[in-house]
Amino acid sequence: MEISSYFAITLYFGVLLSIGWYAYNKSANMSEYLLDNRKLGPVATALSAGASDMSGWMLLGVPGAFYASGLSNIWMLIGLVVGAYCNYLFLAKRLRVYTEVASNSITIPDFLENRFKDRTKVLRIVSGMLILIFFTLYVSSGIIAGGKTFESFFGLPFWLGAFMTFFIVVFYTFFGGFKAVYMTDVFQGTLMFLVLIAIPTTAFLALNLSGETSLINEIRQIRSEHLDPFYNLGFWAILGLMSWGLGYFGQPHIIVRFMAIRSSSELAQARRIGIGWMVIGLIGAMSSGFVGFVFFTQGAVTLSDPEVVFLKLGETLFHPFFIGIVLSAVLSAIMSTVASQLLVSASSVTKDFVLAFYKREISAKAEVGIGRCAVVIVAMIATIFAFTSRDTVLGVVGNAWAGFGASFGPVLLFSLYYKRMSALAALAGMVMGGVVVVFWIVSGLNEYVYELLPGFIASSIVIVIVSVCGKEIGRMSHEPSKQSIKDEFDRMQTRL
Repeated sequence: MEISSYFAITLYFGVLLSIGWYAYNKSANMSEYLLDNRKLGPVATALSAGASDMSGWMLLGVPGAFYASGLSNIWMLIGLVVGAYCNYLFLAKRLRVYTEVASNSITIPDFLENRFKDRTKVLRIVSGMLILIFFTLYVSSGIIAGGKTFESFFGLPFWLGAFMTFFIVVFYTFFGGFKAVYMTDVFQGTLMFLVLIAIPTTAFLALNLSGETSLINEIRQIRSEHLDPFYNLGFWAILGLMSWGLGYFGQPHIIVRFMAIRSSSELAQARRIGIGWMVIGLIGAMSSGFVGFVFFTQGAVTLSDPEVVFLKLGETLFHPFFIGIVLSAVLSAIMSTVASQLLVSASSVTKDFVLAFYKREISAKAEVGIGRCAVVIVAMIATIFAFTSRDTVLGVVGNAWAGFGASFGPVLLFSLYYKRMSALAALAGMVMGGVVVVFWIVSGLNEYVYELLPGFIASSIVIVIVSVCGKEIGRMSHEPSKQSIKDEFDRMQTRL
């Protein structure tokens, strides 16, 4: 790479570190450090949710999947778009209102404990443990993606690239908290959006084809199966791919954006912006895989790792300065998600373990300090795991996505809509969802059906059964009545 590329990347890193430092003195207490006192606007909410959602798998995993196996991956993208839309439509507004009604809950474990009046703290402990386990796995996928990016562009060893990713993300998350994370998300989300349009468009023009039909013909001549959406897929495999969308209901790093928006009435605008950003971005990622397949085949170039096709297109087609911007966009996708996940993990360590059981009074400054230390610890464990993992970025993300989706998705949905749900049912649903996902992966059944689908179904069934059959031991005697919940909801909506 040339000096201009390094200059562009240095500018990018400078912006991130400056935002982190700017936000450093803006976090006086845990509410500010974890939610910025619920002051996000609709644009910031949409771009922050999108950037934290679309991690390295959007710019590495999706183009790599379409490069390697073609249109059969389209079912996953359809499921993701539908799932994201439904997440905004059915969960976001109610969760925003209910988390404030439930003693101003600022984390998912907070909300579950307050929603069910669980004085035993079992819900908090179990949900906190699940967050730490699956987010450690999730953060490691970002470290892997960062290592691959630095290795591909700079020729650096994987371990050095992984440590550089670790250091930069930890720096601005450690100092700036949620304010730094969402501000960098807005910047990174915009950069990702522009690059996802520029690269496939430029690569398509470089092929000198007469139109989209010619591109399809080129793909068909090279490998006709690439254009078959049903190739090597049965009914259950397609259903499993589409079930990726169910995962949105249980992703704490995305859901926390809904909790932080300043008014639930602004979520409709955030939904339009967020889904538009997502659809265009996924089309760009998919197109990069297809165009890259033809581009490199025509040039008799074989990529040893399909997940670097997006990077290689940028490296081949653009001026060195723009290559630096491309690399910055890829790192944006990786770092925005890792930062969000680290912050949620830190909130779990701080709120659900340390502060929940430490009996003495702790100052607001000390609470924030504990949260910052938790960021470093979780990041270090995830980095160690990244060095031991042999899976692809998309593979690691898939496992963590399923774990969260099955453990928290049904529990959150039922807690907002099913008034008969009990504390015991919430606990049983979380555990059942996580256990089924792990069993499905270990047993190899995920080769046939994506583990999220059976985990989500099993969790939902258990929640209903325990709520109906275990009334006396499951439901808290002081659970609010249906009318009182409705009244609280209406009052909160009026005030907001």
